[in-house]
Amino acid sequence: MSTEVIAPGTTWSGSHTFSARGLVSPGTVAQLQEIVAREPRVRALGSRHSFTDLADTSGLLVSVDRFEGADGKPRLVGPDRGVVRVPAGMRYGELAVWLEERGRALANLASLPHISVAGAVATGTHGSGVGNGSLATAVRALELVDGRGELVRLEADGAGSADFAGAVVGLGALGVVTHLELQTEPSYDVVQVVHEGLVWSELEARVREILDIAYSVSVFTRWVDEPDGSAARVWVKSRSGSPAVPGARPADGPRHVIPGLDPTLTTEQLGRPGRWHERLPHFRLGFQPSRGQELQSEYLLPLDRAGDALAALRSLADRIASPLLVAEIRAVAADDLWLSGAHGVDTLALHFTWHLDPEAVRGVLPAMEERLLPLGARPHWGKLFAAGPTDLAPLYPRWGDFCALMSHYDPDGRFRNPWLDRYFS
Repeated sequence: MSTEVIAPGTTWSGSHTFSARGLVSPGTVAQLQEIVAREPRVRALGSRHSFTDLADTSGLLVSVDRFEGADGKPRLVGPDRGVVRVPAGMRYGELAVWLEERGRALANLASLPHISVAGAVATGTHGSGVGNGSLATAVRALELVDGRGELVRLEADGAGSADFAGAVVGLGALGVVTHLELQTEPSYDVVQVVHEGLVWSELEARVREILDIAYSVSVFTRWVDEPDGSAARVWVKSRSGSPAVPGARPADGPRHVIPGLDPTLTTEQLGRPGRWHERLPHFRLGFQPSRGQELQSEYLLPLDRAGDALAALRSLADRIASPLLVAEIRAVAADDLWLSGAHGVDTLALHFTWHLDPEAVRGVLPAMEERLLPLGARPHWGKLFAAGPTDLAPLYPRWGDFCALMSHYDPDGRFRNPWLDRYFS
């Protein structure tokens, strides 16, 4: 264990400076239990890919990315060895390489492979695909150190199953997750082709059709027409064939998701087949993802309201485009996880990558939410939004049950922080 308490620093984009008194990295689960049992306030810190004080605390931050020995190694488990037991602090990109070496794969990955498994799962992070659930839907079991310092195991179909669906997307509020078990499948190839030239009228009229043309589809737009009259590029990731995009044409070279940036940072395009982990993310593991100095917001709403949502945001196009780097439109399959943005409904995900200008972003979010929340939009927990608890609670049928779960697993409030107090008081 690294017994040295170090300065916690900032989130990955510099959007928030942690106010915790320090950061410590235990080497074993037992050492983590000792820390939680003695500290009055503690929070788990993942790969820092949040944009608020979600992971902050007035006490001590704990990172579990340096577990040693058996605690720090993944392994395949179960009767058919089709489930992988993963240390919570492991990055998806590292896990993907480990799985590929053993002929296994995950059903989906997020846009960037740099994020930790536990952090991504706890906030409902996702990739794309009408038939693909969020990353959290792969979880078959999780283990966490609760507010009493006790190690608890929750399984989808076994011990703790009554609490499982509430604990998976748990926001770090129930304890420090130490390990997760994820469903895997045999490794597979993916072909990625970027299509461009899509005009706004085609996108608005056929958005559901476009999102469903391949295994994973992402539409990138700035909500305003580009100089050539087009509105969007479509990133198509297919497990078989290379389907055409109505109203668009294949790009004649590689593209970055943000126009003008170096496309060598992105995963290979142009229709050359590659293994799943080298195509499903937008960004390569060995490079800084996206732009780095940025802010992000995201809203998830029923997929059958896609046309209404696009029209509503199009009416704000000029205001949105001013602080915007790029927006991404994706689909996520429904799940039963209590705090998931896709709880109970197939979902349209509207993602916004902003310039690192908090004042400008906060200036436009209320107008966006005024139009999106009545459509059932739920903000991504790790990103910027303006809505308060009275706006959010009605969007989650199990909100009250989750509050009760917090009290059960953390009776003394060790994991509480200002962010949780704002939304779950």
